[in-house]
Amino acid sequence: MPDALDLLRTRRSIPAQFLAEPGPNEAQLETLLTIASRVPDHGKLAPWRFVIFRGPARTAAGERLAALLKARDPAVSEARLAEERARLARAPLVVALISRAAEHVKIPIWEQQLSAGAAAMNLEIAAHAMGFAACWLTEWVAYDAEAAAILGVKPGERIAGLIHVGTPTIPPQDRPRPALADIVTEWTAD
Repeated sequence: MPDALDLLRTRRSIPAQFLAEPGPNEAQLETLLTIASRVPDHGKLAPWRFVIFRGPARTAAGERLAALLKARDPAVSEARLAEERARLARAPLVVALISRAAEHVKIPIWEQQLSAGAAAMNLEIAAHAMGFAACWLTEWVAYDAEAAAILGVKPGERIAGLIHVGTPTIPPQDRPRPALADIVTEWTAD
């Protein structure tokens, strides 16, 4: 297992279509979700939750998404419907990270949303530490109320991300990162 700094330096997203079996087993999934939930959470609100898609549930959810598209547009192409049927089946495991941020007397919604983002990132890092790869996506289903409801989102909740997890079939590729000189300033009293 790489040390913590190497782990953080080497984490890369692998596109969902390049994540294959094996995915996490039951014990690994429990560990992933436990680590994902160990994030800053002002007020101990747990302003997020997880919906798991694995096995046949992935394609069953995809069938429902395809049916939604077909109901909205009877002329939708078969290729587009096939894309929807496979949306959650690209990787062995998909974890929908659901933000349930809500008005609170002390904790701003923004802080609750940041906690959900931290949970998603912890999940990605934990998957990398286990030898898997992950890809954090949203796509149209995260922004469409009917599609989100199909995936288990309740009123007042939002999809913060669909985290696809599996064994990478391609090597990770780095992408250009911003130069620190472009993103860092030091505050001075002047």
